[in-house]
Parts: sequence; structure tokens; C-alpha cells
Amino acid sequence: MKTILNVIWLILSGFWLFLGYLLAGVLLCITIIGIPFGIASFRIGVYALWPFGKTTVERRDAGAPSCVGNVLWLILAGWWLALAHIFTGLALCVTIIGIPFGIANFKMIPLSLLPLGREIVPTNQPFAAR
Repeated sequence: MKTILNVIWLILSGFWLFLGYLLAGVLLCITIIGIPFGIASFRIGVYALWPFGKTTVERRDAGAPSCVGNVLWLILAGWWLALAHIFTGLALCVTIIGIPFGIANFKMIPLSLLPLGREIVPTNQPFAAR
């Protein structure tokens, strides 16, 4: 079932969101300071490309640098990507078939705002990373 959902997601919004995260990652990797943020953007982009069957968990070993990085991420790229999720989610919620995909977009907003200190894991092992 998750494969069917992922294929429909890919067609409706996943590919475009992936391109947005890819663009943000490339722009952030231009500078040496932005490379960790670019890597986070690429990681979330792959998650946005194929999200069903995966979830995010908080990393316990993430400390103060992760918090500072999240503040910088929020200013540099996070709010743009969150707006993309909001608009895509609203557009998908217009039809009855698109409502689950719109809700999936809304669930990705917190990750797009504060991605550092989070890890993407399969849904059958959400506590394996802890």
C-alpha cells in the first residue's frame, strides 16, 4: 500500500518538493559554512520524494550546535520550504483524493522548519535510532 501512496505522492507533489529541497541544498552548499545545512536539505529532499513508510525521530545526541543551526536554517531556508509545504498541502486538499497527501504535506512542515537534530527512519523501527 505504501508503494502505491508513494507513487501517487511522487506524481502529485513529491517531485516538485524534491526539486525545492535540491535547489535549497545547492544554494546552501555554495559556501563552506552552509554545507551541513545543504546536506540536511538533501536528506529531507529524499524524504519528501518518497515519504510513506518513513518517519522522523529526535536524535538524543544532538546538542546546542543543532539548536543554533536550526535557528540559522529557519532564517536561511526553512520558512521558504515550509511555505512550499503549506501551499502544496492546500492545493492537494481541494480534492477528496488529495486530502491524505495534503495532510502528509502538513506533517512535513515541522521538519522543514527545524531539521537538525532529527533522523529519518523506517516506520517499522521508529525507536531504533534512540
